[in-house]
Amino acid sequence: MEKRLKGFKLLQLVALLLVAARFSIQISASDSDPIFFEPFNESFGGRWVVSEKEEYKGIWQHAKSDGHDDYGLLVGEKAKKYAIVKELDDPVHVKGKPVVLQYEVRLQNGLECGGAYLKYLRPQEAGWTSKEFDNESPYTIMFGPDKCGSTNKVHFILNHKNPKSGKYIEHHLKYPPSIPSDKLSHVYSAILTPDNELRILIDGEEKKKAKFLSAEDFDPAIIPPKTIPDPDDKKPEDWDERAKIPDPSAVKPDDWDEDAPMEIEDEDAVKPEGWLDDEPEEIDDPNATKPEDWDDEEDGEWEAPKIENPKCETAPGCGEWKRPMKRNPAYKGKWHAPLIDNPNYKGIWKPREIPNPDYFELETPDFEPIAAIGIEIWTMQDGILFDNMLIADDEKIAEAYRKALWKPKFEVEKEKQKAEEAATGQDGLSGIQKKIFDLLYRIADVPFLEAYSPKILELIEKAETQPNLTIGILVSVIVVVFTIFFKIVFGGKKAAVMQPG
Repeated sequence: MEKRLKGFKLLQLVALLLVAARFSIQISASDSDPIFFEPFNESFGGRWVVSEKEEYKGIWQHAKSDGHDDYGLLVGEKAKKYAIVKELDDPVHVKGKPVVLQYEVRLQNGLECGGAYLKYLRPQEAGWTSKEFDNESPYTIMFGPDKCGSTNKVHFILNHKNPKSGKYIEHHLKYPPSIPSDKLSHVYSAILTPDNELRILIDGEEKKKAKFLSAEDFDPAIIPPKTIPDPDDKKPEDWDERAKIPDPSAVKPDDWDEDAPMEIEDEDAVKPEGWLDDEPEEIDDPNATKPEDWDDEEDGEWEAPKIENPKCETAPGCGEWKRPMKRNPAYKGKWHAPLIDNPNYKGIWKPREIPNPDYFELETPDFEPIAAIGIEIWTMQDGILFDNMLIADDEKIAEAYRKALWKPKFEVEKEKQKAEEAATGQDGLSGIQKKIFDLLYRIADVPFLEAYSPKILELIEKAETQPNLTIGILVSVIVVVFTIFFKIVFGGKKAAVMQPG
């Protein structure tokens, strides 16, 4: 009882510190203010606009985070589409200065299938309005958690305009970090710097670093390739892609019998002593009787059900004895000429390369201004709580807000989770296990494992519910990865050869 009381007093103290920290930040000097900050201390009505589009039936709520006096923007219903937007007082220009995009989200009931990401929208001159905000509203950046099926990632998508074609293209961050697998508050930060670097932080810890102009970090690459395959180039009719061909000079040996069966009767076999040739393996059940309501005209002639012949239980066998089959030593199968190197082999054909009409060069991405923040999601879970959305031009400001507002809540939730696990006798997932699951989710998202991703995810989800299986699951996934790797290395196709121009 005394321990519980001390624990409760500790939670009260942390809550008071949380309020004091929030208050101290709100009265901080103006030179440390973020560009935008939304703590949801007050109702969002009048400041945020809910989409009036028919498909968005989800009702947004101004609600407390479970176990806290801190309010946030809540997704309160399952299996609904949600859309809400907040226009900024002034557009935020990303180019030429550092920008930090940060917000908290708590998946209070977990997340099996749904999104919890934000969209940073272009100015309304691009063709959208707050009341008509939907999936097609043009954005500059999409950032945040998304999980469903084989997807388990913290998205970062840059919608960038090709200056040559004038088209906007979504460029996805490759190999993004996975989502923490718990129901605690987490803070997601995207730091964009003038030297074209992107850093993704989860709870202040760097999980991903990338370069915007690197083809290794974004798909498709922001800068398109200089050349592309010529769509008008055609493979010549005499182009031979066969690396090996049957040896035309080979002749089938005279003693090669293609008609010999694979198996033959074992002539050395002898019928076991005591074999009951005249006894059937099954007999009519002597205890069965015809049902009283059986109608021969409608149901047909009644037959007693069969049972195993009791005489066969002690005998080596019943019924007609037949010699067992054995492999035919003379069997060779259909003859095929051995393969030899093809003297006319030219490699796998591919079209010649031509200059890419959409190619361009640039020193830094041409970020569109951010004029609004929107949440446009579909989710099968309720209890998703958004809080403390921030845009800043100094990552120290974001760090200060993170430590003052998110950290105390997280520590309270973490201690509460430990207490609940101890009360139920469950250890939950250890830190090492969580790191293993994060690694496995990343492995499942690797492109060359795409065909095996559903099976890997099934194994991961099984291990999350049964932590004692973690090591076994990890070994299973490693075996799958190495098997595929060896197939690629030793059984892959030969490299393509371009036709000489």
